[in-house]
Amino acid sequence: MTVRRALFLSGKFGAGHDTLAEACAAALVPYGVESRIVDCMPMLGGGPSAVGNFVFRSLLTITPVYDGFHFSQLRGNGSVGRFMDRAAVRVMLPRLIEAVDEYSPDLVVSVFATGASAAARLKQARPDLATVVFMTDSFAHGMWVHQGTDLFLVTSDLAAASVRRYYPAARVSVVEAPVRPDFYTAPSQTDARDSLKVPVDVPCVLLMSGAWGLGPLDDIARALASEGWWVLAVSGSNESLGARLTAVARDYPSLIPFGYTDQVPALMAASDVVITSSGDTCREARVIGRRMVLLDVVPGHGRENLMHELELGDAAVCLPTPDSVVGNVRRMLDDRAWEAERVTTDWGHEFIDELKAAGMALRRD
Repeated sequence: MTVRRALFLSGKFGAGHDTLAEACAAALVPYGVESRIVDCMPMLGGGPSAVGNFVFRSLLTITPVYDGFHFSQLRGNGSVGRFMDRAAVRVMLPRLIEAVDEYSPDLVVSVFATGASAAARLKQARPDLATVVFMTDSFAHGMWVHQGTDLFLVTSDLAAASVRRYYPAARVSVVEAPVRPDFYTAPSQTDARDSLKVPVDVPCVLLMSGAWGLGPLDDIARALASEGWWVLAVSGSNESLGARLTAVARDYPSLIPFGYTDQVPALMAASDVVITSSGDTCREARVIGRRMVLLDVVPGHGRENLMHELELGDAAVCLPTPDSVVGNVRRMLDDRAWEAERVTTDWGHEFIDELKAAGMALRRD
């Protein structure tokens, strides 16, 4: 089957799912594939979508509750998790069918767990439609894995084993972590600092924590700036955090606050150390060649991802407190033996090769 149109099923829980979809869509461009990214949340209906978003955000702030829910119901394939999966698919499937009928894709790529469930159900009625799940979490939970999916793409052997935990006969391939092209072409540190008006001879750190700006980043930013370091602080879509960072910046000229921004490649390039939560930012920092101090602020799958990042190296973990963050950053800055190495090989060729190996014809224009 020749692939000319791809439909990506994403979800507006933060920005990570869209980031993955955008990277995949960019890799398909040289092969003449038109891509469309859709948000699964509106397909769940206004009420359930809004409630789901609210509940998820709320649970993230109540660590024991979210940990319990994740490990017992999602990863443990509990009865509540299975019920939620079935209920979501029941509501979403008719809207997904409408989207597929309107766009006529050859390939559906799910980068969001609820999308994976709905696409697997759709596959039962439309066996000629190619279905792929691309998961960058380090460990799959039950909503990601359904029989009938043509190909599962993951970024580690650990993740591959977790998929086969639910579906032993699954076709699973391990590929490099996807990163958008802008990170491979980021400016040099000197050029990035020049554009941001950051002196070239002082330590500089990038502070961010996902699109939602999780954790006490304003207190951490204040402590970092108090050390005499330059701080590039990103609040994402968290407007309240953005206002607090702006207030701190009035007392510390070396603190530069940002809201939701597309300048992250340049911000990483300008920095010496990236402070962030576990997620797509970690892969981006590795492409730029920056070490990370990881904030332990995302429970559930966030803890699994954090441990995997530590295993990969060039990363430290800290409590989300000013003292813990400052101490770990200072230790990294004092390590003069370490030199940044950028990644120059684009991950996209592996993505394309695995699609071809699964029987999907792609022809470079």
